[in-house]
Amino acid sequence: MLPVLLIMGCISSPVREQTLNPNEETGGSDFAETRPRVLDRSELTVVFSSHDVELDFRKSYMASEAQLFTAIYEGLFSYHPFTLEPVPAAVERWELSEDKKQWTFTIKQRARFWNGDPVRAEDFRAAWISLLEPERESPYSSLFDIIEGAHDFRNGIEKDSEKVGILAPDEKTLVVKLNSPASFFPAMLCHHSFSPIHPSMLEKDLWSPAKGERGWMPPISNGPFRIDSMDESKIVFMKNDYYWERRRVSLNKINVKYTETADEASALWNSGEARWISGDVNIDALTDHSGIQLNVMFATHYYYIRCADKPWNDYRIRRAMILVLPWDEIRSGHRLPAKTLIFPITGYPEVEGITETDYEEAEKLMTEAGYADGKGMPELVIRLTPSREAARIGGLMAGAWKEKLGLNVRVEIIPYDRYFQSMKESGYIIGSSTWIGDFADPYTFLQMWRRDSNLNDAHHDDAEYEALIEKSMLEEGDARLATLADAEKLLLDRGAVLPISYSPALNIVDIGELEGWFPNALDIHPFKYISFKIFRTLPGVAMAK
Repeated sequence: MLPVLLIMGCISSPVREQTLNPNEETGGSDFAETRPRVLDRSELTVVFSSHDVELDFRKSYMASEAQLFTAIYEGLFSYHPFTLEPVPAAVERWELSEDKKQWTFTIKQRARFWNGDPVRAEDFRAAWISLLEPERESPYSSLFDIIEGAHDFRNGIEKDSEKVGILAPDEKTLVVKLNSPASFFPAMLCHHSFSPIHPSMLEKDLWSPAKGERGWMPPISNGPFRIDSMDESKIVFMKNDYYWERRRVSLNKINVKYTETADEASALWNSGEARWISGDVNIDALTDHSGIQLNVMFATHYYYIRCADKPWNDYRIRRAMILVLPWDEIRSGHRLPAKTLIFPITGYPEVEGITETDYEEAEKLMTEAGYADGKGMPELVIRLTPSREAARIGGLMAGAWKEKLGLNVRVEIIPYDRYFQSMKESGYIIGSSTWIGDFADPYTFLQMWRRDSNLNDAHHDDAEYEALIEKSMLEEGDARLATLADAEKLLLDRGAVLPISYSPALNIVDIGELEGWFPNALDIHPFKYISFKIFRTLPGVAMAK
């Protein structure tokens, strides 16, 4: 999941420990009010940084859109707002075959789209097959590769969609056949790419209002909210009256506002209109700092070396490149410097990361590869965003590779609004990204580096790596995590990925007044659980309107 721009700072505030059972109503608590109070406690205003919003989840890959999707879409499972564990959503019950490769899901009878139509098993199957269609080139289609036949279908090897292991034998039964056991499958199914699509939307291309275009229609979705109106500056969500757990949803209306500047976002907070800001904000301009929430995410900022063409496909060249970099200097200034790709999570083995320089070993590797002193090496292009930090890191890398390896290096600056697309294009060797995990499992990072992954911008292709990932699919528990750690170690040792820092999430949110918003590792906060706390006045005191 590609994130919106994150602001890194040195502000921290204590976060009250809270728990929530998604199947129970939330209570309220007293709190001290420091800003103007919103009178309509069924209406929430949220602020995001301005960008062109893509509502078709088959095309989307932005983190801010993933947050919006928690309002309008719902798959078989959804994220618990605190633990991120999979919570049954559109699924009523499920069964797992003895070999743990076939999952049979029963769809809730009460699951409906906002127009009242029932959510059927075929709506899931058709949506998933549609996302897998090769011509779509959906960013997340490779996530489906664990499903029988999905890899060959999305790559055009198999033309018949009936050969994909997704079946809808009746209106409420969905059967999914996997290539191998995957105990993390329910966690993966929380991701928005596994949502259903209303039959009327399957062939429509324009789900969001594009500049200068007419004829768009908002998606007929099945989540707790529906889109009431939308333009370039705002989206208005209204409660879905047909949602299966409508009584659990406290908010009747959500206003999502898009701001052009950090100062504009701060002003909306200061006025009391916005209760949550997720995006660019001027912290110094805030009159009330009580809402600052800074937490570590399951996310990493990294650079990578494109591995497709010679000589970069020789891991000896890539390893030589990482061995001459001044890692302490490159990571200096980052609050959470990263030696590994995957942020250490519970149960995952410690992986030896990239920390040391070894000029002698680097020279030896270059000579073995046939490029002593950099002679015969093609131009190395570093593609950067127009930021001061990117320029600093890119400069350190370019200087080290020129001085220590004799490489001819050129730096190329790409505007922010084109950078993500430019990563899919040719003409460069070094790129950068910040990746937020789509579910709380190492596989969400490691599947990006598989040879056939749509997210493999590095064009990484390593037979040993593929073998380790395949091996992990046949394992569970500690054995599986150990194999995944071996795969990550291979990525690091062979210079495909250059980790820089783990990413914090900055939100400005009034948790003194809002219930159901919790800091978590994916920075995903399902709108379904958010509500205003109940005011309780002191005995003998009446609250004025």
